[in-house]
Amino acid sequence: MDQPSSPFSKQQLLPQEETLEVLRQKGELFIGIPNENQYQEKRICLTPDAVTAITANGHRVMIEAGAGESAFYSDLEYTEAGAEVTNDTKKVFSCPLILKVEPPTFSEIEMMNPQSIIISALQIKTQTKKYFEALAKKRITAVAFEYIRDEDGKFPVVRSLSEIAGISSVLIASEILAATNDGNGLMFGNISGVPPIEVVILGAGTVGEFAARSAIGLGANIRLFDNSITKLRNIQTNLQKTIYTSTIQPKNLKKALRRCDVAIGATRGKDRSPVVVSSDMVKNMKKGAVIIDVSIDMGGCFETSQVTSHEKPTVEKHGVIHYAVPNIPSRYPKTASISISNIFTPYLLKLGEDGGLENSLRFDKGLRNGLYMYHGILTSKSVGEWFDLQYSDINFLIF
Repeated sequence: MDQPSSPFSKQQLLPQEETLEVLRQKGELFIGIPNENQYQEKRICLTPDAVTAITANGHRVMIEAGAGESAFYSDLEYTEAGAEVTNDTKKVFSCPLILKVEPPTFSEIEMMNPQSIIISALQIKTQTKKYFEALAKKRITAVAFEYIRDEDGKFPVVRSLSEIAGISSVLIASEILAATNDGNGLMFGNISGVPPIEVVILGAGTVGEFAARSAIGLGANIRLFDNSITKLRNIQTNLQKTIYTSTIQPKNLKKALRRCDVAIGATRGKDRSPVVVSSDMVKNMKKGAVIIDVSIDMGGCFETSQVTSHEKPTVEKHGVIHYAVPNIPSRYPKTASISISNIFTPYLLKLGEDGGLENSLRFDKGLRNGLYMYHGILTSKSVGEWFDLQYSDINFLIF
């Protein structure tokens, strides 16, 4: 009688080696937070509450004296939260893990110890080839927080700051329109018997969505333009409201701009924002109308926009007031700092649980997406192609 055939091969039936799961050892982090000395930067990566959570988990935090003052956090609050506060900038930069909002300058890279880790913004548009060469020389591991993805594949830091920029754009427009700021005296708000303010929003991304949400909340009529039907459809769903939406057609746009009191530019491009509104279109706008160009950090989407500062935020062209400050969230540094801090804190606690950045990078694909330098080796394809530098795939380096 035939033996029933076994589902296993002879090889599989022989005793096998036991494979054990590699344990993730918990590690202690030593985080340095220096002063932000770039122009107009007022934010800080960790609030005192976040420092309390991090130090309670056995990690150390060293903060340069005065680092939180621009965001209205005192050194005393950080000391009480368990941080070490020092006046010595070099001491802060000698920490193994450094947290910054702005990318480090050349003099700051010089102060860092070899093999340090830096988590900050990259701001690729403002960088040069020399910046990456300086990091490589010190064998630095660098993570750009604007490229970190969450479990949904979204960019949490970018989204958070875009939400602030979108809401801010409406609040700023409302301030500029006030007669006390030499505006035309119109007020946001659905006043009985008074026609509502007309707002045109260019771009249906996060900035556009939150600008629309705020404008609707303040009783304005909005017209939203974007060339992506999917984005326009999503925004209707998210706002749970039927609003005027259109693709960017010159005829429709011209008509909307001629009637509007406020125009908000929030379009994005690959290298630069597309110029959607020409100088002639601006000339035909109402006198005293307000343009808020949120896209100015990528070149701006109004032809007449020019970069302004928080000190002198507006310029007038063709009778239209233009606001084009690149770093809008730093106008509200406390809110922006809390928002960034809420994103950073779970990541830092996870780094500790995983036993450091090396292990976290193995397990966390989203964090790996933010890595652009690994022990001095460039790992970002986009940076490599942009600056004509050699890069390596991180997956070959850490596994």
